[in-house]
Amino acid sequence: MPDVGSAENAHETFRRAVEALHGPTVRPEIAVREIPAPQRLAPHAAAVSAEVTVQGEEVAWGRLIVLYDPEGTRDWPGPFRVVCQVNSELESEIATDPLLGPVAWSWLTDALEARGAAHHTLSGTVTRATTEGFGTKSGEGATTEVEMRASWTPESDQLSSHVNAWLALLASAAGLPPLDVADIARQRSRS
Repeated sequence: MPDVGSAENAHETFRRAVEALHGPTVRPEIAVREIPAPQRLAPHAAAVSAEVTVQGEEVAWGRLIVLYDPEGTRDWPGPFRVVCQVNSELESEIATDPLLGPVAWSWLTDALEARGAAHHTLSGTVTRATTEGFGTKSGEGATTEVEMRASWTPESDQLSSHVNAWLALLASAAGLPPLDVADIARQRSRS
């Protein structure tokens, strides 16, 4: 493994790590695109966003940001930090479930474990927000959304498993059934 903490090879190490953002096999319901990365969080950063669409309706979306500081001047324990956000609308009966937070958090931890995304210092939040319409929007009804924000430090600069875990998290938040890479390839060939 290359020295991921060396400023000497920072650009090459970061480039190799970011290749993982462009290489995963993505299920047909998920569209991923590159977006501008925040510039003040680390000397090197890259980001992608994704939308999950089911039967023509967007049901979830998210962002994944890869931060790299070879000098170790940031507050995280290691040269890389992965930051993600996932939002999805919920059915009203699920939105009131007191176990929503722990269940949503398990989507992430299960996805990281199932994809072999070795990491440490995982932290984050799960938030539910209810929106009600008033006045001319009163007929729209209430909607509830769950938002997860999380970050962790990967054990290496091989980030493919981390990107795949984020994609699995998006699928779980959207209520899609789990698929393995072979299932995704079959679905893509049919569409």
